[in-house]
Amino acid sequence: MPCSRDDAEALDRSDPLAATRHRFALPPSQIYLDGNSLGPLSRASADAVDRTVREDWGEQLIGSWNSAGWVDLPRHVGRRIAPLIGAGAEDVIATDSTSINLFKLLDAALAIRPDRPVILTETGNFPTDLYITDAVASNHGAARVRRVAAAELPDAIDDSVAVLVLSHVNYRTGARHDMAKVNARARAAGALVLWDLAHSAGAVALDLEATATDLAIGCGYKFLNGGPGAPAFLYVSPALQRLLRNPIAGWFGHAAPFEFGDHYQPAAGIDRWQVGTPSILGLASLHAALEVWDSVDLQMVEAKSAQLFDIVMTWLDGPLASHGFELLTPRQPARRGSQISLRHPQAWPICQALIADGVIGDFRTPDVLRFGLTPLYHRHVDIHDACERLTTIMETGRWRDPAFRTLNRVT
Repeated sequence: MPCSRDDAEALDRSDPLAATRHRFALPPSQIYLDGNSLGPLSRASADAVDRTVREDWGEQLIGSWNSAGWVDLPRHVGRRIAPLIGAGAEDVIATDSTSINLFKLLDAALAIRPDRPVILTETGNFPTDLYITDAVASNHGAARVRRVAAAELPDAIDDSVAVLVLSHVNYRTGARHDMAKVNARARAAGALVLWDLAHSAGAVALDLEATATDLAIGCGYKFLNGGPGAPAFLYVSPALQRLLRNPIAGWFGHAAPFEFGDHYQPAAGIDRWQVGTPSILGLASLHAALEVWDSVDLQMVEAKSAQLFDIVMTWLDGPLASHGFELLTPRQPARRGSQISLRHPQAWPICQALIADGVIGDFRTPDVLRFGLTPLYHRHVDIHDACERLTTIMETGRWRDPAFRTLNRVT
């Protein structure tokens, strides 16, 4: 039997995270299930960006680099992210994009393993991760990329591997790697591991220090709700910070950027991973969006995510069972992130029909429907209502409307 609306409302009444929903400016007519692509606007972010534009930039102008603390925002944001990923406050910085941060860390890591030619990654990893690994390998002579299926990774980690590049949670399926096991296997083989936390940070509990993680990157615009194109972050373990050199020697990564010297001298610690002038509006938005985590326990987030997932499963195992959906996401909570992915040959028009009915999910080629489960602002009744609307779309065949077959540039 599918979860009833009464049961979903009862779960909402006892939800310890219920109050956090009010910290987001959610359109009242929509059920937003795409926070794993772009988190919604937080009220704190809107206020912070308005203040930064009107007061800091508008009134204090260039003086705000000092008076408003703009110059320190990359570190301040990094310190707010650090507890969400189980990292030291001085080991995380918000800067650049995930792609640029991946390039920087991977190039630097490969440089300290010159006798090992292989960058190992997973088949089906996020495309930019695959593109960047190929690009870095092409810049390092004999280096080459080896891609294997997830199940083959343990046997593929040998003494030829310099760096293993993995997404902790797979963007398409939502499957999650066991970070501690992978790190231990790599460490035993003398390889480094660089984790992409884009679908993990703010979605699942992480502990980079306890799992002896070497390197990590992540974005600020998905579960951290920093806004479209929000700055990314990177983590470097203390043991590696003196060994690695940023291959993009920009002035904000200099030990004394405002001395304007002719020759590059890297800053100490995590500051060396900055490159150019920080994106202040993006950092201000992300910094404010992270305020919500001051009063939120990620274990509670994971527990509620599991409840939301289970509601969907009561519909997939019930009224939706005969409509051709294939579950791609592992059922076991410890083996997945905070999303649910379904394969269906008509995924695109079904997704568009849902959007027309006020349920915003997304589509990934060639046939995957993805729904982000974001416990900070999702009610249990939202998930019930989304499943009910999907059932109606399938039972009525509404997805067959020709209007739902037009492809958009962004899917």
